[in-house]
Amino acid sequence: MIETRPASWCTIHTDRISKNLELALALVPKRRRFCAVLKADAYGHGIPQVVPLVREQGVTCIGITTNAEARAVRQAGFDGAVIRLRAAAPQEIEGALEDRVEEQVATRQVAQLILNHLETGRYKACVHLALNSAGMSRDALEISTAVGEAECSDILATLGGHIGGICTHFPSNDPLQLQQSDALFQQQVSWVFENSDLNRADVLVHAGSSLTLISEMEIGTDMYRCGAILYGILKPELGFRSTMDLEARVVSLQDYPAGSTVGYDRDYRIEGSRRLACIAIGYENGFRRNSNNGNVVVAGDFLAPVVGKISMNAIVADVTGADSIQIGDTVSVFGGPGAAPIRQFTVEGQFCTIMADLYTDWGRRNYRVYCTP
Repeated sequence: MIETRPASWCTIHTDRISKNLELALALVPKRRRFCAVLKADAYGHGIPQVVPLVREQGVTCIGITTNAEARAVRQAGFDGAVIRLRAAAPQEIEGALEDRVEEQVATRQVAQLILNHLETGRYKACVHLALNSAGMSRDALEISTAVGEAECSDILATLGGHIGGICTHFPSNDPLQLQQSDALFQQQVSWVFENSDLNRADVLVHAGSSLTLISEMEIGTDMYRCGAILYGILKPELGFRSTMDLEARVVSLQDYPAGSTVGYDRDYRIEGSRRLACIAIGYENGFRRNSNNGNVVVAGDFLAPVVGKISMNAIVADVTGADSIQIGDTVSVFGGPGAAPIRQFTVEGQFCTIMADLYTDWGRRNYRVYCTP
């Protein structure tokens, strides 16, 4: 059979996503709900492939950010709650009506816009009042001021019983800061109920991410909104496993004499004769051009240093002494089946960023192969 995949690709382990979800649900305290966060195309793993895994385990809420993600979730057969996890532009709200997206509201303007859609029957979901609670200071309403309280009162008067949720986003999961943030959020939630006709039993009060879930701190949330933990980014000691590998092909092997320079700007000069492998992956595929000088890849069982500047579609690795490596062989940038796979702490150090950023980038820039044992 002819190999049709490109020369760089991501392998997505759907069985690991399912197992990670199972482990995550087991951490959720009794009588609390779970929202599976599938923003950024399920962190680069593909919404159409992840939604069935979520449905299989009875998850009834999915978090997204864009209209395209909401559409993909609905097209994958999900009929539960779809919550947008940030503020939306008026055009986005208009464009998401068909997919029954539950929007966040933190301004009079958005409250009036949603009311207009409710009155025409086009908006068919609840809304979530977003409180900053000295948190991210990003898009939620700060009601610690008189101005904020007045705006909140106007929102409550405008939307009334259509408010089905009150939410915040904790900026830190440091135990002390998390405790302080939660206390303030609960105080402000109480103020909302005291100054409105909302019934606590009818409103979902929610806060907390994957990091909050594993913090072992008791917080006042009806639901945890978790993404990272599904993809094995956290707590490997609890059995969570990474869900994506990044691999590429060796496309050339050449021997070069001492003093040869490698890559643009003659950035690297070899000492002694070396055997160099050209590998079909570059910054187009998410192998960051501004990564540090300590990058390595795995070819077979050989840990090969990357030398020279990163090109758009190629990197160069020093494979001197690895005589078994051949053109067409698979090289692992992250994970992979080899005896010495590159782990999370290594790749985060190499690319100077977090795993969620890398997964999202790699999954969107490379061909995806789905592995289901």
